[in-house]
Amino acid sequence: MSHQHYEQQYLDLMRRIWREGDERRDRTGVGTRSVFGAMLRFDLADGAMPLITTKRVYWKTATREMLWFLTGDTNIRPLVQQGVKIWNEWPHAKYVKATGQDIPVEDFAQRIADDEDFAAKWGDLGPVYGKQWVDWPVYTPTGDGSYARTGSVNQVAEVVESLKANPGSRRHIIEGWNVAELDSMALPPCHKTYQFHVAGDRLNCLLYQRSCDVALGLPFNLWSAALLQRMIAQQVDLEPGELVWTGGDTHLYLNHEHLVEEQLSREPQGHPTFEILRRPASIFDYRIEDFAVHDYTPHGPIKAPVAV
Repeated sequence: MSHQHYEQQYLDLMRRIWREGDERRDRTGVGTRSVFGAMLRFDLADGAMPLITTKRVYWKTATREMLWFLTGDTNIRPLVQQGVKIWNEWPHAKYVKATGQDIPVEDFAQRIADDEDFAAKWGDLGPVYGKQWVDWPVYTPTGDGSYARTGSVNQVAEVVESLKANPGSRRHIIEGWNVAELDSMALPPCHKTYQFHVAGDRLNCLLYQRSCDVALGLPFNLWSAALLQRMIAQQVDLEPGELVWTGGDTHLYLNHEHLVEEQLSREPQGHPTFEILRRPASIFDYRIEDFAVHDYTPHGPIKAPVAV
């Protein structure tokens, strides 16, 4: 078999950014090398997933985050209580800045978990991903020049319904970029637009990501997009098709050199497969226990700091 391993395109992208990317200062002050307009394609037939093998990816953490998005919750407390730490840095930084109490992020997270009132005050991220996905606010003019909130749009539910009722539509879109609410988000959405496409009995998905940390973020983003695609496919009686990932500002942080060099020295190994163990009543009823990964034998993890 001369077929290239599915992960090779990820490694090729990483290598290209590190060697040829434009070096620049960025919002975090760490500095990046960046390319613009990247694309990766993965066929999800036969249980395949774009799960990176050249380092261990904690797919259950990414799955818990996706399930949290689908609840529409924007407080990190449910994540913290499940041991998911990926959102802790942003509210922690806000807390330190507001109070002057420079407590370790672990202690901050513990307080979020233990103290409901503290979590309510300091654990909320603003109207991030899940809020826009399932509760995009609708405003109506009141007649006196102002607007009143009169409802919301559950984009995820609407896409599931439109895929069933009108599979040929070109409007199967879940959008996170609510311009009016960007300033109140801890972080504006990076993976911002999901578009779905039906070809025969297969459901394809294209994710457009405006900003992508290729070392730490992209392995999670690929998994999560494929997971969402598979869940929706199951709900609308289609087979998972192709996942097309496309990135705007696609970058590596300059302080991730050891990670990049180590990962590029490794060879992809194995072809893990994914299974959904039951079919829940709706897209909103999946649980972590519903998912299984088989034959995942990755290289060891590689630690690197996240830029906040």
